[in-house]
Amino acid sequence: MGRQKGEGARSKSRPSSSSLAASLLPSGTAAVGFGGYVGSSRLDSSLASEEFSDIDSEMAQHLKRLARKDPTTKLKALTCLSMLLKQKSGKEIVLIIPQWAFEYKKLLMDYNREVRRATHDTMTNLVLAVGRDLALHLKSLMGPWWFSQFDQIPEVAQGAKHSLQAAFPAPEKRLDALILCTTEIFMYLDENLKLTPQSMSDKVTALDELEEMHQQVISSSLLALATLIDILVGSQLEKPGFESITAEPKHASKARATAISFAEKLFSSHRYFLDFLKSQSPAIRSATYSMLRSCIKNIPHAFNEENMKTLASTILGSFQEKDPSCHSSMWDAMLLFSKRFPDSWRSVNVQKILLNRFWHFLRNGCFGSQQISYPSLVLFLDSLPPKEIEGEKFFLEFFQNLWVGRNPSNPSNADRVAFFQAFKECFLWGLHNASRYCNGVDAIHHFRVTLIDSVLVKLFWHEYMSFSSSKNQDVVLLGNSKDPSESSTQLVHKRAMEKQNIKYPKSYAQDLGKCIIEILSGIYSLDHDLLSAFCATFQENCLEIVKQTENREKSENVEQIVKFLLLVEQYAVLKDETWPLIHLVGPMLSKSFPLIRSLASPDAVRLFSVAVSVFGPRKIIQELICNKALSFGHLSHDGGEKLGQEDFLQVFKELFTPWCLLGHDSSISAQLDLLLALFEDESFAEQWCIVITYATKLECCGAKPGSLDSNQIAVLAILMEKAREKLKKRKVGVDFNHHQGCQPDHWHHELLDLAAVSVACSLPPYGTSDSRFIRAVLGGSVEDDQASFLSRDAMILIFEDVLKKLLTFIMTSSFIWVKDAGSLLAPTAVDSMTELESSVNMLEATQFALEILDGSFFCLQTFCEGSEVVPCLSAALFIIGWECNMARALDNAFDDQSMEITKARMNFGEALLSLRGKINNTFWQSLSIPNQKKLGSILILTIRSAIFKEDKVNANEITSLCFLWMAEVLECLCQDQYQEQNFLDLFLANSDVWPLWIMPDSGCAKRSASLKIKEISIKTNTSGSHKFVAIIEKLISALGIDRVVAGYVSNTPNSTEEASKELATSHFYSRAWLAAEILCTWKWQGGSALGSFLPLLCSYAKSGNCSPKEGLLDSIVNILLDGALVYGASGELRFFNVWSASDDEVESIEEPFLRALVSFLITLFTENIWGKDQAVILFGLLANKLFIGESVNAECLRIFPLILSVLIRPLYTIESDELHRDAVPTSFEENQICDTIKDWVQRTLSFPPLTAWETGQDMEEWLQLVLSCYPLRALGGSKALNLERDIDPVERSLLLDLFRKQRHAGKSAAASQLPMVQILLSKLMAVSVGYCWKEFNEEDWEFVLFHLRRWIESAVVMMEEVAENVNDVIINRSSSDDKEVILKELEHAVLLLDSPRINIARNALFAFSLFSGLTELRNAEDADNSNPLRRERWDLVKDRIVEGILRLFFSTGVTEAIASSYTEASSVIASTRLDHPHFWELIALSIVNSSLHARDRAVRSIELWGLSKGPISSLYAILFSSKPVPSLQFAAYFILATEPVSNSAIISKGTRYLVGNTTDTCDIDSSSEEGIQLREDISCIIERLPYEILEVDLVAQQRVYVFLAWSLLLSHLLSSPPSSPTRERLIQHIQESANSTILDCIFQHIPLELSSAYSLKKKDIEIPAELSEAATAATRAISTGSLLFYVESLWPVGPVKMASLAGALFGLMLRVLPAYVRQWFSDLRDRSASSLIEYFTKAWCSPPLIADELSQIKKASFADENFSVSVSKSANEVVATYTKDETGMDLVIRLPPSYPLRSVDVDCTRSLGISEVKQRKWLMSMTSFVRNQNGALAEAIRIWKNNFDKEFEGVEECPICYSVIHTVNHSLPRLACKTCKHKFHSACLYKWFSTSHKSTCPLCQSPF
Repeated sequence: MGRQKGEGARSKSRPSSSSLAASLLPSGTAAVGFGGYVGSSRLDSSLASEEFSDIDSEMAQHLKRLARKDPTTKLKALTCLSMLLKQKSGKEIVLIIPQWAFEYKKLLMDYNREVRRATHDTMTNLVLAVGRDLALHLKSLMGPWWFSQFDQIPEVAQGAKHSLQAAFPAPEKRLDALILCTTEIFMYLDENLKLTPQSMSDKVTALDELEEMHQQVISSSLLALATLIDILVGSQLEKPGFESITAEPKHASKARATAISFAEKLFSSHRYFLDFLKSQSPAIRSATYSMLRSCIKNIPHAFNEENMKTLASTILGSFQEKDPSCHSSMWDAMLLFSKRFPDSWRSVNVQKILLNRFWHFLRNGCFGSQQISYPSLVLFLDSLPPKEIEGEKFFLEFFQNLWVGRNPSNPSNADRVAFFQAFKECFLWGLHNASRYCNGVDAIHHFRVTLIDSVLVKLFWHEYMSFSSSKNQDVVLLGNSKDPSESSTQLVHKRAMEKQNIKYPKSYAQDLGKCIIEILSGIYSLDHDLLSAFCATFQENCLEIVKQTENREKSENVEQIVKFLLLVEQYAVLKDETWPLIHLVGPMLSKSFPLIRSLASPDAVRLFSVAVSVFGPRKIIQELICNKALSFGHLSHDGGEKLGQEDFLQVFKELFTPWCLLGHDSSISAQLDLLLALFEDESFAEQWCIVITYATKLECCGAKPGSLDSNQIAVLAILMEKAREKLKKRKVGVDFNHHQGCQPDHWHHELLDLAAVSVACSLPPYGTSDSRFIRAVLGGSVEDDQASFLSRDAMILIFEDVLKKLLTFIMTSSFIWVKDAGSLLAPTAVDSMTELESSVNMLEATQFALEILDGSFFCLQTFCEGSEVVPCLSAALFIIGWECNMARALDNAFDDQSMEITKARMNFGEALLSLRGKINNTFWQSLSIPNQKKLGSILILTIRSAIFKEDKVNANEITSLCFLWMAEVLECLCQDQYQEQNFLDLFLANSDVWPLWIMPDSGCAKRSASLKIKEISIKTNTSGSHKFVAIIEKLISALGIDRVVAGYVSNTPNSTEEASKELATSHFYSRAWLAAEILCTWKWQGGSALGSFLPLLCSYAKSGNCSPKEGLLDSIVNILLDGALVYGASGELRFFNVWSASDDEVESIEEPFLRALVSFLITLFTENIWGKDQAVILFGLLANKLFIGESVNAECLRIFPLILSVLIRPLYTIESDELHRDAVPTSFEENQICDTIKDWVQRTLSFPPLTAWETGQDMEEWLQLVLSCYPLRALGGSKALNLERDIDPVERSLLLDLFRKQRHAGKSAAASQLPMVQILLSKLMAVSVGYCWKEFNEEDWEFVLFHLRRWIESAVVMMEEVAENVNDVIINRSSSDDKEVILKELEHAVLLLDSPRINIARNALFAFSLFSGLTELRNAEDADNSNPLRRERWDLVKDRIVEGILRLFFSTGVTEAIASSYTEASSVIASTRLDHPHFWELIALSIVNSSLHARDRAVRSIELWGLSKGPISSLYAILFSSKPVPSLQFAAYFILATEPVSNSAIISKGTRYLVGNTTDTCDIDSSSEEGIQLREDISCIIERLPYEILEVDLVAQQRVYVFLAWSLLLSHLLSSPPSSPTRERLIQHIQESANSTILDCIFQHIPLELSSAYSLKKKDIEIPAELSEAATAATRAISTGSLLFYVESLWPVGPVKMASLAGALFGLMLRVLPAYVRQWFSDLRDRSASSLIEYFTKAWCSPPLIADELSQIKKASFADENFSVSVSKSANEVVATYTKDETGMDLVIRLPPSYPLRSVDVDCTRSLGISEVKQRKWLMSMTSFVRNQNGALAEAIRIWKNNFDKEFEGVEECPICYSVIHTVNHSLPRLACKTCKHKFHSACLYKWFSTSHKSTCPLCQSPF
């Protein structure tokens, strides 16, 4: 179909473009022009071909492509051409210049700016390549090249300039090029100006593009023409771009003549260019103005009488131009025209043509060109012919219109500045040039006064004062008139009456005021008499404002005057101008001063105060005297004489000081400002003395406290606050120190000190201004303000009184530790507070003190050594804040009476905490070293007191608070780690209450420690000690072991002196004693030695920071060992077992030092921090201490066994795992140790046997010591036979003799011994079995097994008794019984669990596990009948022992099951197992290894027991225990998953156990279709799994139980026969009832998001452990069909192990319940998750499943000649062929790659003799069978085949499902309709009834 290849393609005779078509035109029709062109068309004739035959073909091709219309093609061609130009030689490139010139002209007029820019880039490359060879073609290029310099797009124009500069780098060369090509350029530009949009391109181009292109060409051509004329005709200095040329070029005159000639011709031919001014394009109009300016400048003779009127009307009337982009060139043309042709004004109607348009231009804000037009206004005024305008009228209208157009509402800052600058310049120009418009002096004066009055006063000043109506930052002013027809005069008057809501920027008023002042300065320099009009108005306004200052609404007017005075200072006074004071402010103040004094107006006083600040106090007073506003005794100046200092001080003292200090409340602030403003540097000290003397009145009444009244204090407070503000202002400047009043010392005065101390030490009640006054004189409210107006002595007195008041508050606290802190602060001050407390209100006094501190705290930084007030005050702040913290913790612990007081104290504490929040650490660290030490000491002692003496607060609360306090102290006060260590030493210092065990000596150079001398009791100070250690642990967590315990210092002190002091006393801060103390404490609030401290210490020791030089670990061990030797004999010792000690066994040691030492050593050796060398050293040390001379050291003997049980393992290493090898010591140390141990065994042999137990012989200790030398592995069984150490034959013989010595004593004698004897004997048996079993004979084994069975049976009896007691409590309870009563009874019932009996049984279990392992090992190796370990000899005894162990297991389970009716009760039972974990681990080990027969007997015995719960319930109770033991959980799972209880463990209904058989069966009729129910123990998890399970933690106990339940269920399904009806119904029940949330839960453990990355074989992605383990587990579970391995390895539970079990569960579900999983998968709505799950299944689950399915189908025997099956493993297909008589059918079953997530496809490939309807039904039935089958496909195929057989036998199919055999439960249709007789499957009929909501027959609709 379609055209053949090549058809329709271009032939060689077919042009590819218009340019190519032109090249194929016949030649000879016209002569070929320059470059091979005729006009604007290219002719590729033979002539042209000959001419350009040498052009490079590639460049020629790209040149042709430039004629395309597509801009993309052009850009690509230009790019390629540029690259070629860089590669080719200059000679090759020169050949293309003619052709390039033509394309260049056209490209410069392209619409696309990128094309034009690229054209210039190409031009640059061309000129660089050809160099001087360009000269031959320059005239053809120069016109467009010059034109392109003025492109409207800056980037394009820049490219053109760059290309021209590349060709002609020097300006002279560029000018030469222009001169050379002058004619060509003018001709080219003339052609451009004649272009029209239609003539620029063909009709294909859009009209709007043509218009835009035309506008660009015209504007650029005009600008190019104007610039060219300026360059060629203008003077040398005015040539743009060529200013650097010093000499005139050659041929310049000729070029100038040519340029003038062309300019004249163009000027006339284009009608003066006036038509271009009518263009709609602003660019063209702007360029036209530039062209006209050039013509006016360069060819003025072209402007003659003929064209003058036209040109004058156009140029002078150009104010109608509204586009701001044209205004710059417009102004240039207009100003130059007006200057060159002043007579041209006569030829136009000035009012109509110019002024009206000009006024409109100004009123409209110059149409947006303010920054261009405003600076031109003064030039415009200067160019105006005076005779053509009416001076006064013109200027009034000019300023009025200019004012109206100022656009004040939304101007830019630059526009506003330009406006005011132009206004000022024009106004002053008008005043200076008044003589132009007026004749005579009077006329000139009148003209000036009129301008000032009408413009400056009524316009400017009125506008400025109108700002006073503003009450916010953005002010509301007079707006513009909306009616443009109104005259300018009307506008001005109307503005005064109307106000519009126009928001002005804040700086507008400032700029306006500045403009007024600068105008006034200009007026003063012109004629100072002209100021009279403005000054009169200013004085009148000010006087009126002063009169109205009592009206608060008028206060804004004063503010505006004040701002004006400040502007006067900035722009006039600082420039040494005198007119503001003499003519403006001086007369104003003279008139208003009497009124200001008489009125109590703060605004009026402020006005006077600002004037004083601006002009100086002495000048103002002198002006007042000169103007007779002041009449003061002999003072009378006429202004010629300067006011003297004495006279000035007299006026200040007698007039201003009383007036300012005795003012009204409303004006006192302003009067005090005035008073301070009157201060001078020369008289500062005298003035300040006058003020303080008058203000305090203390020189006559003394310094008696209370002599100042409240008004005096209030005035002083305000005065000192203002003085502080003045002090800050005076500090501004470089040389401020030379001014009086710029230093705090300048303000000191003895009377001020007396007044401040008097107020501070006064008694309540306090005035409202008292604290304000004290804060003002002290300073220090912020850190930057530490200047104080008081002397140091006065400050100390004030702060000491403040401290007393705070101490009063502290000593009345209800907390003992707070009172103790008070005695630390100032012991001498406590006695002096008694009178104070009884006479004043304490809270008011402390609040007064706090107010003082809040405003002056930072001035404490100025205090150095010599006063303790700083650290004591600082400490008081901390302590009161801490009291508030603790009171919060007791918020609900107070009674109503104390609550009110506590609340008041808490409120004060909150305020003080707020003050402390303002103080950063820099302040505390800036204190002197002694002050820091004093403060730290007080605070740390306070914290210690709170820890040990406070008992009201919860221990956890107080430890948290004290830790935060201590951390706060360290953070605030420590600048380096040396200070930190010193404070930690102080915190950890020895005292009577702590430490309890060890006494440190931090003053010693070695920082040694000794034991407490007094006898230590564990209960002594335990509460405080535990709290203290809890705080230390928190400090260690925050700071690290290295800083708190090791005392590591990484930096140096801040000062050399401090460093030398520290190094002189101590070189390190190691605190080994602290670690020992913490280990002895053992447990505390929120932590313990084992759980929290030892891991931290271990981590530190491993980190490498623990240097051996420090000896920290050695010191800890030495301290603990010394303590254990001293106190080890006190208290009962509980010795470890013969295996490695556990944490629980370490807990059983009562003696603190010994317990700490053992736990510490276990950690060191377990974590490989210490090795054999340290163990040898410690062993030798203890062995040497064992004897003191010839006598035994009893203390060492008692502790040695426990320590040796830890040391013995690192002392020996196993060289081989062979059991029959005799050990030989490998080193001298080992020989010594072996000899020592042999001596100990021989010494123990000297004692009588244990049956002859006697006290006082140290027999127990020696035997314990010997037993500790023979450790065993705690695993039990054959694994324990890998001994911890090897012994030589001699030592083994000695140990065997010790064992047989006990055997020879007899059985009966040992049975009556004490529990300790039995424990020792059981341990000895375990050790002997482990180390000497090869030498045992039958008597030895009989002795061992006899005792083992007896001890285990004793534990069984005890456990069964507990179970019966619990059963009785639960059964006999009544509904009215209280739950607490029942719990107490249950707790009493479990008290029968005797720890010694359990410990004995534990040793027996361990020995029995060794025996079991040995029998298995020996029977496998040796079948000799003489072997004493032959199985048959001991089978009966072994079975009885195992049965007893099973009874122990079931007893504890049934006890918890019985108690499970109460949640707390089951927890009580489960908790008892946690006390003996190893005991239960040994039981679990024996149970897993037990025989089926023993398990069956144990199950029967539990059933016959007759308790309320049976064996299965007991197993589930252990499996799902509230406090699980992992080993017991697995044992319970193992029994539930195996015979004899596996069948009964899942199904509940009709279950019975068959006695006498090893298997159970369910009494369920296989033909019955009744539903199956799961046991309640498991159904609650399988069927009612809550969705909240998805929100719990991934390793939560609840998730573990869910996984275990499903593991049991799947294991049961796997163990059931595939064709069992019970299994089918169970699967159907799961399909219908089981909650599918389990699958969501499974995939929460498998990180599927990374499985897709793994699928892409990304080598850089590491597969996470969870995904890897889950995938492996899924594959293994599918292959093995077992979950036992993953359940066994589940504990300890972790994310990886949970993921592994989750993967195994999913894999087994796919194998056992594929339809169940498929249904869940099809219901997923998250497509991303479903695709990831499908990939996981396809990658790791489907391959083994598919292989297994195909293998089963291939092995299946369907045993029928009518049915055959073939398998294709490569295609994953099964072909089932069914033939019967002459009919047949082939069905193909295809397994998808993600089987069984995706359903199998069933297709009928062949059918014979079967109708289409029946074929479709059979196909559908087959599909239903294979999709609903929860099992093997082989089984589905078999059922489908049976379905065919039944149908051919005549059995009717079910009318609902169209199948004989039901696709799910595989039943036959049995329920028949009584009417139509059709039979239905019961399941189908039930579904029909439930969905149709009626009980009628589906076929006949009759009632069923």
